[in-house]
Amino acid sequence: MARAESRYVCQSCGAAVLRWEGQCRTCGEWNTLVETVVRETPKARSTPSVGFGNGSTPIALSHAGDAAAIRTPVGIGEFDRVLGGGLVAGSVVLIGGEPGIGKSTLLLQVAAGIAEGAGVLYATGEESPGQVRLRAERLGLTTGTVGDAVRVVAETGVARIIDLAREARPGLLVVDSIQTVGSDELDGAPGSVGQVREVALRLMELAKGEGIPVVLVGHVTKDGTLAGPKTLEHLVDVVLSIEGDRSGALRLLRAAKNRFGSTEEIGVFEMGEGGLAEVPDPARAFLGEHDGPAPGSVVAPVLEGTRPLMVEVQALVAPTGAPTPRRTASGVDPNRLALLVAVLGRRAGIGLSGHDVYANLAGGLTVAEPGLDLPLALALASSFRDRPLISGTIAIGEVGLLGELRSVTGLERRLREAARLGFTRAVVPRAGGRAPERVEGLEVVTTGSLADAIRASLADGPPVGTRGR
Repeated sequence: MARAESRYVCQSCGAAVLRWEGQCRTCGEWNTLVETVVRETPKARSTPSVGFGNGSTPIALSHAGDAAAIRTPVGIGEFDRVLGGGLVAGSVVLIGGEPGIGKSTLLLQVAAGIAEGAGVLYATGEESPGQVRLRAERLGLTTGTVGDAVRVVAETGVARIIDLAREARPGLLVVDSIQTVGSDELDGAPGSVGQVREVALRLMELAKGEGIPVVLVGHVTKDGTLAGPKTLEHLVDVVLSIEGDRSGALRLLRAAKNRFGSTEEIGVFEMGEGGLAEVPDPARAFLGEHDGPAPGSVVAPVLEGTRPLMVEVQALVAPTGAPTPRRTASGVDPNRLALLVAVLGRRAGIGLSGHDVYANLAGGLTVAEPGLDLPLALALASSFRDRPLISGTIAIGEVGLLGELRSVTGLERRLREAARLGFTRAVVPRAGGRAPERVEGLEVVTTGSLADAIRASLADGPPVGTRGR
């Protein structure tokens, strides 16, 4: 018979102990141990292992499954791009994001794309089928073959969901969300570390054994990380996150983990009344709208995977009377901002020790590549001197501690995209003493230091604030 045993499981790291303790010995967190009853079924030694593999028999690497993964395109170009071409049969995908960012909306549109060729089972533990239908009506997905091919069930038991999936054999299983689904074999509440781990294991066995792709919705904590044990991210094949400002329209889909493709690609969507729509020209989606060049604004051609994007870097430098000036950054690394402030004061003669500094990327985008150093430094210098950049100018490059400029990867691809969007001038580092490839319609200015780049970028004339006086 099954044997019930009590364990105290840490809700932060998943470690289990026999007795309650105030502090977890593994992760050091306080008051995170919760009593959980685990029922274990003894197994005979002669019983072979049961799973989605080939048991205990070793096989040659050259014969271990098919070399090419079978992919099913969803029909949403940006979503397929991030996945690497579509959903892989038997894969488990985890999608996370803040509340109200559009996770359920995107999954309904994904289900509609898969339902054109195969059925979809949509298991929801947070809403009733009627509430799901209301969202589907707003998206226009309740009519035609899609309305009949997507089956919705309000269920929080993982065993029942697996039975329904094996009976229906859908082309896609959606679980919204994994924190609301539990297993009867554990006495912990749904969403606890033990329950999340057990549910993920059961769904992974279903996906690998039956070849059904499974998409899970995951909640996030207040610091933006996925709720539950870290084991959840290790078990799944793909981890996607939806980013963006809830008050804005743009949404970014990123892959933090992808066993079947690159993690460098991003998808750009726009939230509207009809759901998430693909942005037709993502390269210009993050550009601000100005009547003309403005002090503190620099356009940078960043590279997200294979896609060049034009991003507007904004900076504001204002005098302060406080003993400790503020350094505020949104979308850029605050440590990198502090480093550039020091380099500007030491190597370019622009002292900002008595000024508050604010930096921002327009459109809610977050960029971590070093090539954003030069545009950010130029934006700070432009705001400090109250002079805009020369009209039609872009800049890209990494800045060193000595004030030298270093080249970035994919420079020619960035410059060609900038020329296509109508920019006429580019300030770039001098790479190894050689000039970059010529781009038609674009004047390329190469510089070796930050001071030279500032002189080559800022427009001549009096500061904007003094004009007309």
